[in-house]
Amino acid sequence: MTNTTNGSISAQLAALPSLPMADLWALWDQHFPRRPSHRNRHYVESRLAYRIQEKAYGALPTNIRKMLVEAGAKHSKIKSSVGRSTQTLLIPGTTLIREWDERQHRVTVTPDGLYELNGQVFKSLSAAARHITGTRWNGPKFFGLRGGRGDAQ
Repeated sequence: MTNTTNGSISAQLAALPSLPMADLWALWDQHFPRRPSHRNRHYVESRLAYRIQEKAYGALPTNIRKMLVEAGAKHSKIKSSVGRSTQTLLIPGTTLIREWDERQHRVTVTPDGLYELNGQVFKSLSAAARHITGTRWNGPKFFGLRGGRGDAQ
């Protein structure tokens, strides 16, 4: 790689935070086949930054990707507990979508392992489900992570 290429990539990455959303979406359309379901600016910028670097320098080798996943699991603030299914251990940034009462609800896993819904943070999926429905629910079941009547779309 030449310094010109590195400088060009660096300049593209540095420009992302100052671009208007319309320009970010135009750039997104150049790099991805469809737009994401959630339209958080930080998410769009980070995915574009990764994709620009991936196209310029190539994807991470499989062994490095595996090492990073293992390191993330080892150092994550989200710890597995006895009796918890691995299905309910979600990676930060994961968004769960559930339609309830003719409305779509999006719950996003925070970096601390909490659950954000419309700017409000909940300690568990069950608390988020209770907030949505007004009744007690098993959160993983409500969001379709476990079998049962609460299967998500």
